[in-house]
Amino acid sequence: MGRVQGKVAFVTGAGRGQGRSHAVRLAEEGADIIAVDLCQDISTIGYPMATPEDLEETAKLVEKTGRGVFTAQADVREAAQLRTALEEGISQFGHLDIVVAQAGIAGMKGEPPLQAWVDVINTNLVGTINAINVALPHLKEGGAIIATGSTAALIDVGQNANPGADPGGAAYMHSKRLLSQYVHNVATELAPRGSRANVVHPTNCNTDMLQSEPMYKSFRPDLEHPKLEDAEPVFYVQQAMKVPWVEPVDISNAVLWLASDEARYVTGMQLRVDAGGYLKWYDYHV
Repeated sequence: MGRVQGKVAFVTGAGRGQGRSHAVRLAEEGADIIAVDLCQDISTIGYPMATPEDLEETAKLVEKTGRGVFTAQADVREAAQLRTALEEGISQFGHLDIVVAQAGIAGMKGEPPLQAWVDVINTNLVGTINAINVALPHLKEGGAIIATGSTAALIDVGQNANPGADPGGAAYMHSKRLLSQYVHNVATELAPRGSRANVVHPTNCNTDMLQSEPMYKSFRPDLEHPKLEDAEPVFYVQQAMKVPWVEPVDISNAVLWLASDEARYVTGMQLRVDAGGYLKWYDYHV
């Protein structure tokens, strides 16, 4: 028996990267998957989004595990689209047990800057709220919600030497921080009902979001067109362990644990998968 055998998981941002990894890992452990993704570019964001073909590939990888999969192209910024996709998936599988609110974008160096702010907030924060809200009526006792935060949500921003310089980049941090607080409060309300909600906070993760010129520029602002070889040495500064990034499956294993009955009494957690990044910057505190 798999660790989530017979359960049904709703995964946003499932076209590639962490979302695909989460969908496949949950399927490997027995879950059927409702997989959604925008599957089109966002004009303010300086790297390409997943494609319909990417979402099809996710479906094929899930099917290889022997589990069922339902896919839909849906924009997390639009609750009605998510609700339709989720309800169609539930009509196929009959119930819902797990929500993985993964969809997110990084707006570093996004243009025009203030629209990049809006797009990041609407995708990362509002999109997470939408995914959870449309799922809540369907979750029964034992349900599990896992949202993707970021170690960026844990950064001390008491000082801002250059306000307004990169609204899209700032929106990433703020969206992840606010969604983390939201999930904390959702967990409080769900606890008496027997369901759980947690946040996973990755450090640099080896996906298309990280491996993009806007992200390279954020780490190497001294270069006009930095490449991976320019940025990779600087990626190490984020972690205490001597790695430039973690892999999507490292996050997926945490998602799987939080979704499983092994974590049946774990809720309201802000779980870092950060190769010691938090330890590098902060002292112990409650």
